[in-house]
Amino acid sequence: MGHTGMDTDVVIAGAGPTGLMLACELRLGGVDVEVVERLADRTGESRAGGMHSRTLETLDQRGVLDRFLAVGEPQLVGHFSGLMLEFDASESRHPYPLMILQSAIERLLEEWAAELGVRVRRSSEVTGIRQDEAGVTVELRTAQASPATLRARYLVGCDGGRSTVRKLAGIAFPGTPATMTALIGDVVLPDLAEEYIWARRCPSGEFSAIAFEPGWYRVITSEYDRVAGRDEPATFEQLRESLIRLAGTDYGMHSPKWVSRFGDAARQAARYREGRVLLAGDAAHIHFPAGGQGLNMGVQDAVNLGWKLASVVRGQTPESLLDSYHAERHPVAERVLHNTRAQAALTRPGAQTDALRDVFGSLIAFDDVNRYLAGMLTALDIRYPLDGDHPLTGRRVPDADLKTPEGATRVHELLHTARPVLLDLRGSAEVAAVAGEWAGLVDLVEARSDDDWRVPAVGRIPAPAALLIRPDGHVAWASAAGAPDTSALRTALATWLGPRPQG
Repeated sequence: MGHTGMDTDVVIAGAGPTGLMLACELRLGGVDVEVVERLADRTGESRAGGMHSRTLETLDQRGVLDRFLAVGEPQLVGHFSGLMLEFDASESRHPYPLMILQSAIERLLEEWAAELGVRVRRSSEVTGIRQDEAGVTVELRTAQASPATLRARYLVGCDGGRSTVRKLAGIAFPGTPATMTALIGDVVLPDLAEEYIWARRCPSGEFSAIAFEPGWYRVITSEYDRVAGRDEPATFEQLRESLIRLAGTDYGMHSPKWVSRFGDAARQAARYREGRVLLAGDAAHIHFPAGGQGLNMGVQDAVNLGWKLASVVRGQTPESLLDSYHAERHPVAERVLHNTRAQAALTRPGAQTDALRDVFGSLIAFDDVNRYLAGMLTALDIRYPLDGDHPLTGRRVPDADLKTPEGATRVHELLHTARPVLLDLRGSAEVAAVAGEWAGLVDLVEARSDDDWRVPAVGRIPAPAALLIRPDGHVAWASAAGAPDTSALRTALATWLGPRPQG
């Protein structure tokens, strides 16, 4: 194979939710992608247990949400460190977390990826990477005797908390080490008299037993100041002993489907990009899995990165666009690490923490506090640092009802093709003229919106006169009533879509 020959545009290491979502986004952006996965098959382990509002919205933006709603079960409440939160039904069309196991999420994403023409190469482990001016060569250990190489323009490590890609790229992973050990397993619990146990506090930790699937319980035990060795295997016997230490009984536990361990180590990649290598999902950030934020953050990393990387590969935008991925997503993970450290602190055993939980619990009863914490967990309140003073700029676009000449629609339906949308709600000739300058790169949609728009962390605002929506559903430019600032619109179009096409 010649130096310039490419096997594919982008190689993604890891076929978990982040890698699969990124592969789908890249295909929607018209680039070729190959996913390499170390494991021979999907594990079938349930792992993460749900998706929050913003993740559900991103799937809705692509027109595939129904597949997930058909499998999952909406939950009307969430929690911050085991303290119950309520979600505001007016903030999103999908305001409640969807209880759906990671194994089902991966299956559905893999089916969608196959429809889009993504190739997934299993039993292929990344062992080396070499970058040069034109691309990156990825060395693989495969089931075959001879090592394989893949040559691509870019490599994205979506290969988990112990990411090989991150290590090979020389990206530091600073943070705080674990102070506790939690064990988690899906087992049969014949002697559990209650329907479920949620975060029961004990002198040395806490435990939960939740029915996730008929006949099976997810048992989670957390013990503080016991930190397991990194490579020590997690066993059914350890889970049983841990439950006996905490609860005084193992509830007749038997028939484990899987057992795993996690801690409260919180680390974040110092940078999300090193040349032609990028990181997303757990490869970029690990934390205590409190409030169900990890899988969601990874999928949202993928939706932020996918359209940008596709645009750079197509030659439409300069490579510097990729720097906005770190600029926008690194602070998001930083905040999740921060709130999960706080949640881990609130679960520590002892009288001081009991008192702190009481105070915190009484504060959550205040609407503003509940709304603030819920916005953080759902990621509906994220605002990327974009230029512009309209309250929507940088935020995710609300899924408002629209009337168009073709009939009724809603904002998120306009994003099914993963292209930028210039939505004109006042029939402005100036907006249409600017859209014409970027013809073929942006979809101009003229519509009407009769209602106020509800924006999490802001409240109700009048519908904007016009707005530029990026493929990830975040607003790059918005205009209130009056003459639109077309020079700011041109700047936004040039920034996110690349220079005006010539001709």
